[in-house]
Amino acid sequence: MAAAKGVAPSQLALAWLLHRSPVMLPIPGTSRVEHLEENVAASSIELTDTDLTALASMQG
Repeated sequence: MAAAKGVAPSQLALAWLLHRSPVMLPIPGTSRVEHLEENVAASSIELTDTDLTALASMQG
């Protein structure tokens, strides 16, 4: 799904967490500006209801 959306798997995971709850705040740590920018960009990833259902079904 990440490849289909043109994003990194970590970005997709952060986007999914942000869509799960308006009060959830994932705080990923990083020591590189490039990684920080990637994490921030995750907030603009659009997830459809179908995407969210598919991701929820992957939970272990």
